[in-house]
Amino acid sequence: MSDTVIRTEGLSKTFVFGFLRRKVRALEGLSLEVKRGEVFGFLGPNGAGKTTTIKLLMGLCFPTKGRALVLGRPVPDVRAQLRVGFLPENPYFYDYLSGAELLDLCGRLCGLPARERRFRVERLLGHVGLADAASRPLRKYSKGMLQRLGLAQALINDPELVILDEPMTGLDPIGRKEIRDLIAELRGEGKTVFFSTHILPDVELLCDRVGIIAGGQLRDVGRLGELLSPRVLETEVVLDVPAGVDLRPLAGRARELRAQDGGTVAVLDEAAVDGFLQAALAAGAHVVSVAPRKERLEDLFLRQVAAAPRAAATDAAAAGGEA
Repeated sequence: MSDTVIRTEGLSKTFVFGFLRRKVRALEGLSLEVKRGEVFGFLGPNGAGKTTTIKLLMGLCFPTKGRALVLGRPVPDVRAQLRVGFLPENPYFYDYLSGAELLDLCGRLCGLPARERRFRVERLLGHVGLADAASRPLRKYSKGMLQRLGLAQALINDPELVILDEPMTGLDPIGRKEIRDLIAELRGEGKTVFFSTHILPDVELLCDRVGIIAGGQLRDVGRLGELLSPRVLETEVVLDVPAGVDLRPLAGRARELRAQDGGTVAVLDEAAVDGFLQAALAAGAHVVSVAPRKERLEDLFLRQVAAAPRAAATDAAAAGGEA
């Protein structure tokens, strides 16, 4: 059994629009590998090429150049697709069905026998916290409930690989935590999860590796510990300033000096910290904390996006084009 569950080789997609056949490049030369058992975060701003990539992986559209392999088979391949669970960004469910009826329908489409369907529907509804809403029509489900049900339908065939397109979009903090917990459980069961997002805190909490895409091109890929610079970017010093102590002479030593509830915060370059602390103590201030800040995922993400060429169209526009 191969250790690589997703492989793309020079994957490119150009859409053609309108009467004048205007060409829009949505994806260019994507070469990427996702390993078995990992949670892989596919990061990018809106219009970066995330949804186009996922549609290519699922065989919903076809590449202009390059190729994709899922579970060792070239896309599209029915035998591989039967081992994949998929949740699109904006799924459409028949709102007159109940949660149990929708999962039963998905099980039928996957070819599951009736007894196995009943067992999996009941287990999955409980797993995603919807057992009490099993018979409720979907039009009465909240956004978070629909997302959890969408994840359940992606798991009805007990897939080896789960592909999720923006699973956190539109959810409140509680809903996001519930989806994060479910993804973490899938990793614990040995499943591979590939999900796209632009919500960076979720990536930092969940992902074994990340890929950053911008302007249709892969900008960086790897573990966060490998991608983020260990260099200290700045240091934040919090001071307790007694009445009568004047910190105005210190303003020239700090990049930023601001008052906040409970103290004064100074943001400094690393080389200026020692001199600032000595001057602050000499002025009569008390040091509450000194916190060096290294590069975060947000810093890396913004740097890579800024360096990328501007995308000519959003994923949403590209989805309506013709190859």
